[in-house]
Amino acid sequence: METISILPPELIRMVIAVIIIISFLFLNAIMMGYAERKIAGHVQRRPGPMEVGSHGILQMIVDGVKLVGKELLIPFNVDRTLFRVAPLLSFTPVILPLLVIPFSEKLQARDLNLGLIFIVTMGSVNVMALLVGGWGSNNKYSMFGAMRAVAQSIAYEIPILLSLLAVVLMCNTFSLKEIVAAQQNIWFVFLQPVAFLIYVVAGLAETNRNPFDLPEAESELTAGFHTEYSGMGFSLFFIGEYTNMFIVASVATVLFLGGWHGPHLPYGEYLGVVWFFLKVYLLLFLMIMVRWTYPRVRFDQLLNFAWKYLVPFSLVNLLITAVLVKL
Repeated sequence: METISILPPELIRMVIAVIIIISFLFLNAIMMGYAERKIAGHVQRRPGPMEVGSHGILQMIVDGVKLVGKELLIPFNVDRTLFRVAPLLSFTPVILPLLVIPFSEKLQARDLNLGLIFIVTMGSVNVMALLVGGWGSNNKYSMFGAMRAVAQSIAYEIPILLSLLAVVLMCNTFSLKEIVAAQQNIWFVFLQPVAFLIYVVAGLAETNRNPFDLPEAESELTAGFHTEYSGMGFSLFFIGEYTNMFIVASVATVLFLGGWHGPHLPYGEYLGVVWFFLKVYLLLFLMIMVRWTYPRVRFDQLLNFAWKYLVPFSLVNLLITAVLVKL
């Protein structure tokens, strides 16, 4: 007990927050995996998983146990260090952005005055994991997937940053909590509809989701950058992808959809976290529906769409916002 009392309260709080966040990441991956399979099934007029548990509700738990029990096979002639490090690089950075996201007015691990920059910085580490995994696998499909991931990330990070800057210009702060507080009367999605639309489309590309899933296009590259991975290595890539989706949806909720703000109801101060997660999972539902509705684009179309349309539109929107704020 004496050792615990010596530790700073802030450190204890951060450790507890990290434990809760890691537990939530695994739970979120299970929920999203099940939702994706069931939604895909109904979109394609089939039931989806039905055998394990009621309506297949235990299917993801069984799959998780199977993946944890499988051996991480390392092929011959690969860079063993890079091959092992890539899944950790994919999973570890996605924990940190959740520390600064305000889930409600009083539920936030750490309020940084540069919280938005911190999230963008951590998000850029994910593409490094894809590059390391593809390069270290010594597989042509993996290498093509890694090259596509880098080109795609560079192209689509620019419109994401420009759309976020439009909100920052209006609030004059990078603190996520202050940005949500500024939307108490009106959500920024009504003031910045173009920036919101650009962010959502670019967010789909940044998380490698259909119709922009070129780095892991199954019909072309088997599984892309993680073709050679099995067992827990594959699981970490899998969890990292769903967590990146959650982060993209959370940032959209904070910057454009009013964060924890909702209808004025009795005991509304305790419902903030409910409104936040409701908005986030509605966006995640939209991302899943887009995947199972639209076909995959070609790689040249993907890059042309970013450089010829999203970047110019986001620049014009940022310029108009700057002029209006100045006036």
